[in-house]
Amino acid sequence: MSLLKINDLKCHYQAENHTVKAVEGVSLEIEEGEILGIVGESGSGKTTVALSIMGLLPENTAITGEIKYKENVLSSLSENEMDRLRWKDIAIVFQNGLEVLNPVMKVGVQVMEPMMKHLDISSGEAQSKCEDLFRNVHLDPKWMDSYPHQLSGGMRQRVLLAMALSCNPKLLILDEVTSALDAFTRKEIRDLLIELQKKNAYTMLMISHDITFVSSVASRVAVMYLGKVVETGPVKDILLSPRHPYTRGLVHSTPDIFVYKDLWGIPGDISIGTEFNGCPFFPRCNQKIKICNEATPYLIPVDGGREIACHRGGVAELLQAKDLNFSYSLPDGQYLKAVDNVDLEIMEGEVLAIVGQTGSGKSTLAHILANVIMPESGNISFMGENTFKGCYGNKLNGIQIVFQDPFNSTSNRFTVLDAIKEPLDINKIGSKEERLEMAKNVLELVHLPATDAFLSKYCGELSGGQRQRVALARAMVMQPKLLIADEVTSALDVSTSANVMRLLKGLQNRRGFAMIYISHDLSMTLKIADRIAVMNHGRIVEMGNSHEVMLSPSDEYTKRLVDSNIPV
Repeated sequence: MSLLKINDLKCHYQAENHTVKAVEGVSLEIEEGEILGIVGESGSGKTTVALSIMGLLPENTAITGEIKYKENVLSSLSENEMDRLRWKDIAIVFQNGLEVLNPVMKVGVQVMEPMMKHLDISSGEAQSKCEDLFRNVHLDPKWMDSYPHQLSGGMRQRVLLAMALSCNPKLLILDEVTSALDAFTRKEIRDLLIELQKKNAYTMLMISHDITFVSSVASRVAVMYLGKVVETGPVKDILLSPRHPYTRGLVHSTPDIFVYKDLWGIPGDISIGTEFNGCPFFPRCNQKIKICNEATPYLIPVDGGREIACHRGGVAELLQAKDLNFSYSLPDGQYLKAVDNVDLEIMEGEVLAIVGQTGSGKSTLAHILANVIMPESGNISFMGENTFKGCYGNKLNGIQIVFQDPFNSTSNRFTVLDAIKEPLDINKIGSKEERLEMAKNVLELVHLPATDAFLSKYCGELSGGQRQRVALARAMVMQPKLLIADEVTSALDVSTSANVMRLLKGLQNRRGFAMIYISHDLSMTLKIADRIAVMNHGRIVEMGNSHEVMLSPSDEYTKRLVDSNIPV
């Protein structure tokens, strides 16, 4: 049974010259005894939802929609009627104890105050109950005689929690309760909340930008962006397989989830107060299409108890390969099966690493996916079309590959400018002036000078690192949706290799293209890849989340490969 139901809630802050649409059509339900988390960046509307439930929004807020608690429609209650529900039925814990607590009143008195008002009990009874509450939140009752400034941040947060629990509410709202606390205190508060929920079966609405904290307590999560819910679902599913591009960005920006992976935030900033007709995430999305800028997507139920608001049904499939086979003929007349019945898919904006020993078939598979060589059998679909017919290597927003040897992939006789704009020239993309400008822009993108002197240099005059960046620029000038990087650092020294990899991953994050990264270096893949596919003798023997594959490999070959990459 739903304890709280929010239906099409809209909260618009009216300023003198403009309106801020803080919440725009949010619908949520919380079952009795459930813990629901709401996550999102600052400015996504999370706290406004909490304040609207409590009836604490400022007077300049225009509110529409319905908030129903049990049989009470909160939005239709008078202030006096609402005041009778606060503390006793619904209580809130705010994030900053110094701002919320009265600095000139002892904390014990402040916790006793709502009890005496709403429970109609004597000061002596309130004193006794307050002592019990302090013990329940793991505070010594002696601190009741302290002023807020005499307590640590964690202790003040416990006082606020005791105050919220003072009248035995049915619904507890927790608004960023750990955002200002250190890791140790944050864990203590988390353990306390779990203990209290198990002991008293509180229904909780937990609001935070810390998806790790919410996921450790809540059973279900709603992800908000610019006033809208873009995805909901069970916590485990959201963390392991986020379906909305924004949710995926949040998960990948969280250090506690993928502890070995380099952090890359979501490019761009949340545009608070910006008017839009289409999807609010459109300016920052890496898989947007025409309709995304024209119509607002609505939450649609999908499998596994999930809901997603995305015109493309969530993170979309970019490439799918089925039953790929390829063999090399050997001098003795035998055949070497380099690719053996390989199936794989690449999602928009993801990084898939293909790893394995030399000779496992990685590069051959890469060349097939890039349409450099044709498979003996099998099919490859890119953006819904057959790649063998589409020639996606010759188009903007197609597939590009960067080879492992920078000295062979760019001709010594080419100038830097010739090498970069050759694909533009061959495919007659843009005018002469536009091609020059595109070449200069992409050089700046890969951190190389766009001066006339550098453009006129021959590739044979460049260092290995510079030539690999030129090769990368040559691929990037075609603005690929999928970049295949085949052992791009294997011929470089460790320092140059690190710089090229950071540049490559930075480009992938900012531009939002998907990437297949071919390597035998598992340590490097763990830092950049979302998923890992392990190849052995032409077959993919294991594929999954990069951390799961590396830390808990299931295939014996993968286990040996992981063990061989552990430093001695």
